[in-house]
Amino acid sequence: MRKILFIDRDGTLIQEPADFQIDALEKFQMVEHAIGALLQLKNAGYRFVMVSNQDGLGTASFPEADFWPSQNLLLQILSSQGIVFDDILIDRSFEHEHALTRKPGLGMLVGYLKDPEVWWAQSAVIGDRETDLQLAQNLGCRGFRLREGYGWPDIVAELLAAPRTATVSRRTNETDIQVSVNLDAQAPLHIATGIGFFDHMLEQLGKHGGFSLQLSCKGDTHIDEHHTVEDCAIALGQALKQALGDKFGIARYGFSLPMDEAAATVRLDISNRGLYRFDGSFPREAVGTLPTELVPHFFQSLSEAAGLTVHMEVTGDNTHHMIEACFKAFARTLRQAIARTDTALPSTKGAL
Repeated sequence: MRKILFIDRDGTLIQEPADFQIDALEKFQMVEHAIGALLQLKNAGYRFVMVSNQDGLGTASFPEADFWPSQNLLLQILSSQGIVFDDILIDRSFEHEHALTRKPGLGMLVGYLKDPEVWWAQSAVIGDRETDLQLAQNLGCRGFRLREGYGWPDIVAELLAAPRTATVSRRTNETDIQVSVNLDAQAPLHIATGIGFFDHMLEQLGKHGGFSLQLSCKGDTHIDEHHTVEDCAIALGQALKQALGDKFGIARYGFSLPMDEAAATVRLDISNRGLYRFDGSFPREAVGTLPTELVPHFFQSLSEAAGLTVHMEVTGDNTHHMIEACFKAFARTLRQAIARTDTALPSTKGAL
């Protein structure tokens, strides 16, 4: 998924002179800290789109020759630092025309609204006017307005600390599931699946994984527990994958947990390649109403949906302890792997 910053031009990237002759080349000046901030955000995986209202551009009142010299200089300065825009969108209508393409209208951004790869929870609009905040609201993403006492460094700090959240609803003929995660908060934690021991194990994932987890499921447990366990794993995996997004800054890997006489070892890689290997066997066929054969199936479904490579081993005598050790070890390993330890992508490929 792509996290995109939709950035205004005048007053956001270049200064607006007091006499409002904003396109006079001799008055050209970058907004303070803009270049350094954009470099930080680029390194954190953000993509850039310029979105600007230029009233009447190309008319006698605003000739093209008054705009392009400063625009080209701006792009040259930024490109010399490795900062480029995926798209440059300029509306030329006058304010009184209320064109659909004019900010805060969405006319210029319809393609992005239709793009399923845009990660709106982590995308944002950055500008210096109220219309930029209105545009953010219309897009359904965050908005930041530069003003006195609040500049680019403040915006960078907030963006890089933004919580990683996701909500997934999954409904089939067998289950109806809602799951929400926040990888950067530890509460709330609420589980309700209709399978008591399974609820207890999912609570371990959130508690020891260090993230907020809310999951409810209405399933066909009158038939058996299989559909509920499998579909909860799929929905939770999808939510984790969405919340991780482009994975910039994560530790990526996590490595082991004793539970009394039992011991579980989990090796995990947030690889975007779903693979699960299990080594162990449980002495009992069920704990409570949870069949033990569904434990490795849960982790397999979760790994595939979340794009995780997971190798799990468990030994012991008490089945309850062994299963709990598996869930806790997985959670602690996941906690290490999702931790923000940098701003770079932990891969030489350039993508995960």
